[in-house]
Amino acid sequence: MTEGAGSRDGDLPDDLTAAEAGMWQAFRNGTVYDLSSGDSVVDDPHGGHPWGPERTVRARIVCWLLLDGPPALAGRVSSLKLTGVQISGTLDLAGGTVVPYLEMKGCRFEREILLPEARFTTARFVDCSVPRLEAARVHTEGDLHLPRCRFHNGVRLTDAHIGTDLLMNQAIVYRDRSGRSIAADGMTVGQDLQAELLESHGELSLRSATIGVSLSLRGARLTNPYTRLALNAPQLTVERTLYLTPAGVGASMLSGATPARGTRIQRFECQGGVRLDDGRFGDAVDLERARFTFTEDQELSLRRVQAPELRFLGEKPQRGKVVLSGARVGNLVDRASAWPGPGSLHMGGFVYENLVPHGPFPLAERLEWVAAATAEYNPEPYERLAAVLRAGGEDEDAREVLLAKQRRRRESLPLAAKLWGYVQDWTVAYGYRPGRAAVWMAVLWAASSMAFAHASHPPLKGGDHPVWNPALFALDLLLPVIDLGQVGFWQLRGGWQWLAAAMVLLGWILATTVAAGATRTLRRS
Repeated sequence: MTEGAGSRDGDLPDDLTAAEAGMWQAFRNGTVYDLSSGDSVVDDPHGGHPWGPERTVRARIVCWLLLDGPPALAGRVSSLKLTGVQISGTLDLAGGTVVPYLEMKGCRFEREILLPEARFTTARFVDCSVPRLEAARVHTEGDLHLPRCRFHNGVRLTDAHIGTDLLMNQAIVYRDRSGRSIAADGMTVGQDLQAELLESHGELSLRSATIGVSLSLRGARLTNPYTRLALNAPQLTVERTLYLTPAGVGASMLSGATPARGTRIQRFECQGGVRLDDGRFGDAVDLERARFTFTEDQELSLRRVQAPELRFLGEKPQRGKVVLSGARVGNLVDRASAWPGPGSLHMGGFVYENLVPHGPFPLAERLEWVAAATAEYNPEPYERLAAVLRAGGEDEDAREVLLAKQRRRRESLPLAAKLWGYVQDWTVAYGYRPGRAAVWMAVLWAASSMAFAHASHPPLKGGDHPVWNPALFALDLLLPVIDLGQVGFWQLRGGWQWLAAAMVLLGWILATTVAAGATRTLRRS
């Protein structure tokens, strides 16, 4: 009997083995074909126990069933559901259209699976051992499930289109010859991409991928000692949230649910660089309790990222850099202990609208945070922080930030300007503490009043003149513009003239400082 005839009339082809004949009948019946022995050690698809011919089917027969299989029995829907089966040869469905439902659990593939440009409704490979999955431009109307599978030479999903969910929870993926564990550049997922508790040994590449709902890498462990990046996802678009957060281990729970009390927690860990440049996230980027291990030339790069919220709540990287240059977020939810120190943080052009600290984050530490991001003087981070604090009603803290900006600027000035800066700081705090200027005016007024009480003060003209009043004379010198009717009637000589000139100059400086401080206060009000 020919293969075509067997497919059309449903009769068993002549050359099938016993295992394949059973699979053929199960396909027509739409039932699960289970060849497992019941011994968990023997049935482990990732173990070393050999599976004999009684559990082996040829990949060619599997492809025959999926692409041109026999009709279903009356009242049944044909589907291929294999459990504990070994597939010999290469499963090659490239370019094919697979209509039957496909589900393989606990199966062992001797050679790679080829699915480039194939079309499925839904395909599920659960807890399978696969040398490699080659699925560039694969198209599914429903889900593609790959949980708990082990891929020994990588997974390729470049430009794949997944209609609903892509599940890779607890999968273990080793790198291919190019150094990538999962190559999914340009992939589109209609709903969620769940890769919780994933183990990736190589570069996980999601360049220009689009995720319709959320991308969850909760509890994942990404390791790439071979190249600079463990997660390479520039221009990634996630309509809701990217989760690089902990997951519960060993508990049956819904994805993303809060682990029950007593559940062991596995945090997201990454050994290698992370690149999320130019990413767009509809809700948030969540890094709660994330742990990053970098070399000196690796970094967590969030350049030009846009998100309503950034939850920077992970562990502080001991080496490497955190780069937020050009990023724009609404809420910056952070913790003081999460940020790296000077030289390891770059925030040029980083825009945030609100600060939501978790735990104590006093202003002194916030200023250290800004200073750590500016190896050379840059006013922008200080002005951004001051604007956010002022918008939140923290006017006093905003003035402290602007004062810190001036002090930082002073470090970059020439010696003469630096000395003048110290004078401005000690006397009037660069105008950001106008009360200090008023105190200085009061002190100068009192001191000069006592001094002028001993000054020789012949009248300029012999005619009418007011009574000499050293306190009013000193105040008339100190207050610019205002005329108290003292200065123009008395003549001072020698050192008293120099004192009067100094009083006029200091009066202008201090009065201008007080006026500027009052103007800023009124403008904020």
